[in-house]
Amino acid sequence: MYDHYSGALYGVIFRIVQSKEYTEEVIQDVFVKIWNSIHQYDSSKGRFYTWMINIARNTAIDYLKSKGFQNQLKNQPLPDFVYNTTELSTTNKSSDFIGFSNVLESLEVDKQELIDLAYYQGYTQNEISEKLKIPLGTVKTKMRNALLKLKDLLKDYQ
Repeated sequence: MYDHYSGALYGVIFRIVQSKEYTEEVIQDVFVKIWNSIHQYDSSKGRFYTWMINIARNTAIDYLKSKGFQNQLKNQPLPDFVYNTTELSTTNKSSDFIGFSNVLESLEVDKQELIDLAYYQGYTQNEISEKLKIPLGTVKTKMRNALLKLKDLLKDYQ
């Protein structure tokens, strides 16, 4: 299982965590979670790959929000943190193992931003509404439209 899925999961996690060191830590946790909760997978609800991607994404977001990670960021020496732009960059294309960034770029800019905030940065819809200063209903509608458009774009990849 690791040989087949680690590359794709690594790409998803790296896109969120944006650090090779932290990504390796999180991917280990992801495979342990998958192993321990394999009995919860229900093939009638979706594909195994999608189930694993959701576990990886949620684990990476949880890791970013954890107090331990936040303290590590605060305690980093300033030169390493400031000058290490390649690892911290959100535009680092080397983390895109499955070519998803090309698909995402075909969406309108506002929809790309919503997907990025929700799925890569871990914002809730309420937080997105506050950050972008737009009504919560608008965020929900635009997010739904963005996901439907992505679904349509990704149907050829299955």
